Parts: sequence; structure tokens; C-alpha cells
Amino acid sequence: MKIMMKPSHLLAATFLLATPWLAQAETIGCATTAWKLIGANHKVCVEAFHDPKVPGVTCHVSQARTGGISGTLGLAQDPSQFSLACRQTGPITVPAKLPEEETVFSEDTSILFKETRILRMWDAANRTLIYLAISRKLIEGAPANSISTVPVMPWGGKP
Repeated sequence: MKIMMKPSHLLAATFLLATPWLAQAETIGCATTAWKLIGANHKVCVEAFHDPKVPGVTCHVSQARTGGISGTLGLAQDPSQFSLACRQTGPITVPAKLPEEETVFSEDTSILFKETRILRMWDAANRTLIYLAISRKLIEGAPANSISTVPVMPWGGKP
């Protein structure tokens, strides 16, 4: 008996298998940007995550969150507004087989097809890790994006 899988189910299964390799973010805090009479306030939240394959790197991403009734119910589409800062927070050991480009963090920003994704790139010539945050929804022909770099340097007297 041959089992056929729908393309949408295959995509979902692939995502579920890939998810454990993505970093999990910890919310650091939020700042209210607009008060709403009904529902949650509009705000900007800051989250921290560690690169799952490169110990010693911590990234902080700030993202706008839509409030109101739709935001409270999880139906709002958050704006594609974010900022990214990554820093060396311990000794860094770059794995020998680090992919040239890899998704390290992903977070949905709407119910359908919109997410903030953070990719890691390795610039071997300059021994620098590059983290690129992008929105998966085009805005006026170009995705929103932010970049942060982490030069790999000795830490605490260790090479």
C-alpha cells in the first residue's frame, strides 16, 4: 500500500521537523506605544534568543505588536517593524560545518503567511557572523529588514 501525502501536509510536516532547530525566544519586556480603550494596548516587545548552533551569541529583537480587540484575540496583523541587535556574550566556537546561510529564529506576525525570520550567515574571510532579520511579507515591493554582525573574537583570555 502506497501512502500519498498532500503537498500542504508535507510542508507542515517539514516545518514541524525543522522547528526544534530554531531558537526559542524569551520575552524581556514590552513598552506601550498607544493606549486602547478596549483590548490590549499597541506595544513594542523585546525578546532575546541564543543562536542554537553557535554558543556565545545572544540576539535581541524588538517587534511592534498590534493591540485592540483583534490583537487581544490573536487576529491582528502585526506591522513589519522590527530591530535586531546580536552580541558576543560568551566564548564563540564556530562549528566546522556551519551552513553559509541558515534560519535561526522565526515568529509568526499574523494568522496567515506573515512572519519575522532571522537568518545567520557566515563571512569566513572576516570571521564575522551576520544576522539578518526579514519580514516574509513584501511592503511596497521590498521586505522590511534589519542586520547585526558579531565578529568572532577571543573571550576571557581564550582564543
